[in-house]
Amino acid sequence: MTVTSSLNASQKPNTARAVLGFDFGTTRIGVAVGQSITGTAQPLDPLKAKEGIPNWDEITRIVEEWKPDAFVVGLPLDMDGSENEMCQRARKFAKRLHGRFNLPYHMMDERLSSYEAKGQVIARGGNRNFKENSVDGLAAQMIVETWFAESF
Repeated sequence: MTVTSSLNASQKPNTARAVLGFDFGTTRIGVAVGQSITGTAQPLDPLKAKEGIPNWDEITRIVEEWKPDAFVVGLPLDMDGSENEMCQRARKFAKRLHGRFNLPYHMMDERLSSYEAKGQVIARGGNRNFKENSVDGLAAQMIVETWFAESF
C-alpha cells in the first residue's frame, strides 16, 4: 500500500484523531468518518459529483458536523502501481480539500477497495445493482481503516 501526505517533516500522521475519508469518483464520491482510537470508520451517504466536481456546500456541512483533524483520499493506482488520470484527479480533489479547510490530507492506495466493497455487499446477500446500492461509502470506509492500520 502507498501512503502519501501533505504533512511537513515536523508533523506526525498519527496526531489525527478523527478523519474524513473519500473514495473519489467522477459521478459519486464515497465518504466515511473514522477515528483513530478504534481504528474504525463508518460509511456516510455518498456525494454526487458532476465530472468529478462535488457540491462543496455538502462537503462543508460534513466537515462542520464531524470536525475532522485530517482527510484521507483514496489514490486509485493501476494494479501495477502506476498512476493514471484518476490519480491526478483524486490528488487535485485532496489539494482542494486542504485549500478550503486548511487541514492536512493523506493519499491512500485504494486498489481493489471498490471491488472488495462490492464483495462485502454480495456476501451479505445484498443487491448486485451497484448503481442503486452504492458501495462508495464502504470503499471510503476501507480506505480509512487501511490508512489507520498502516499509519498508527
